[in-house]
Amino acid sequence: MKARFLFVLFEGGGNVSAQLGIARRLAARGHAVRVLGDGALEPVVRAVGCEFRPFHIAPHHNFRSRAADRVRDWSVKNPIAQLERVATELMFGPSSAYAREVLDELERARADVLVVDYLLFGAQVGAERSALPTAVLMHTPYAMPAPGVPPFGMGFPRAEGSLGRLRDRLLGALQVRTFDRLGRPPVNAARIALGLPPLSNVFEQVSRADRTLVLTAKSFDFASCAALPEQVVFVGPELDDPEWALPWTSPWADGAADASNPLVVVALGSTFQDQRDVTARVIAALGELPVRGLVTLGDVFSPEEFTPPPNVVVVRSAPHRAVFPGARLVVAHGGHGTVMKALAHGVPVLCIPLGRDQRDNAVRVEAAGAGLSAKKGEGVATLRKALRRMLDERRFLEGARRLSAEIARDVAADRAVVELEGLVRPEALAPGAV
Repeated sequence: MKARFLFVLFEGGGNVSAQLGIARRLAARGHAVRVLGDGALEPVVRAVGCEFRPFHIAPHHNFRSRAADRVRDWSVKNPIAQLERVATELMFGPSSAYAREVLDELERARADVLVVDYLLFGAQVGAERSALPTAVLMHTPYAMPAPGVPPFGMGFPRAEGSLGRLRDRLLGALQVRTFDRLGRPPVNAARIALGLPPLSNVFEQVSRADRTLVLTAKSFDFASCAALPEQVVFVGPELDDPEWALPWTSPWADGAADASNPLVVVALGSTFQDQRDVTARVIAALGELPVRGLVTLGDVFSPEEFTPPPNVVVVRSAPHRAVFPGARLVVAHGGHGTVMKALAHGVPVLCIPLGRDQRDNAVRVEAAGAGLSAKKGEGVATLRKALRRMLDERRFLEGARRLSAEIARDVAADRAVVELEGLVRPEALAPGAV
């Protein structure tokens, strides 16, 4: 007997392929899988063999469309203002609507297990009210407050000494207060309306799920050695490419590059984050190096917007699984999915964070010895120097290969599917169960 899984997610770019990869494998194992989410998700959900149901109350998001992006966190520079936009428009503000979406969908068609994007706090409220087994998917390193871990979202390295620990305590407390100020009122309003007790701390909502599945390599995450809630499980990264990146034909006859002419792949995100200028500067830096450059625009820009040098090819999109194996270096915005896919192939990463969780991923890449980071505003000469260094110093390649071995073990174990199947209650699989 097979189970019924209901995924709840939004179109936020990299979060989608990570979660749909799990949904695809569950469906391939014969489970009935449906996805409740933004209307823009319908084609990719159906492409992986799952049923799709659109939100009918909650606001529809599409981070991949500059025009349809409701959050527009890239339009403000202050990190606190960015947080407020994400909190108001997505994480907390629409909590009552997301909770209602989950319960209405369960009224229409039951499920045995709920699987919820960790950024949708309101959907987690609805899941708790349903009393069904629930897993929260964390498609970044562990992002909740944890003892001995730098506050997430600030790009801090591990604390060193008493000053570092003081930094974490003070800024961590400030972060909790900020999230509580923004999130607790709307989340508690949704809870009270559904007869659930209010929270004393908004982060408690995530810990109320049966499982929090962290979709990253455990050794990559600073929180892996922290005292975390018992329901937290590191299950390894998801490596599926989005369906829109296909089909693909290499611009080179051999599809790869030799040691004297290494391939550098540039992938600065599949959502608009005002990255056109930095893309142009990376292209210019590649033009001054003895490499072949492949710049993938994530379907955010058109190749015609750039004038590359002869050794650089600019394409609208390309599947990472096709181009990363032949690469010597990946230049990325620091998005978790792109970083993990590069490291899965043992390819070091030069991260140029644009916002969101990207600074945190970049500092973890550096801590693992698998790459470097550069600021978004760096000039061509500085970018060229960083690229040259990463191509010349073998230690970055060795760091990436160490993580590659761990990621290969994660993929083979497929712990995400194992954990989700383990949440199905025996009575749900009984003959005649409805």
